Amino acid sequence: MQIRLRIGGAEATARLYDNATARDFASLLPATITLHDLGGREKAGALPRDLADGQGQSGYRAGQIGYWSPSSDLAIYYREDGFRIPSPGIVMIGEIETGLDTITDADGNATVSIAAA
Repeated sequence: MQIRLRIGGAEATARLYDNATARDFASLLPATITLHDLGGREKAGALPRDLADGQGQSGYRAGQIGYWSPSSDLAIYYREDGFRIPSPGIVMIGEIETGLDTITDADGNATVSIAAA
């Protein structure tokens, strides 16, 4: 499934993976969440509810979108720095295809609107 992420006047597109957590995330759309910078490597923000949990992993790459179950956060990774995600790991649900700089350049607490493309 293709999705669109809009921050201010800028836009990014992404593809959701085919897994239970990504499908549950898609059921929330359209959604608006507030993102904050975390560690200079990701933008994260709380989702309105928990998602179906999946297999977490400790690694990521720039452009991936993940779900952090301990705090029901969406995470969008924009920089790789060797950080290893602690247990239970992050469940990857998608990947930015265009406009990653839209996420990277967002200041402070940015509001992102996410909808099916």
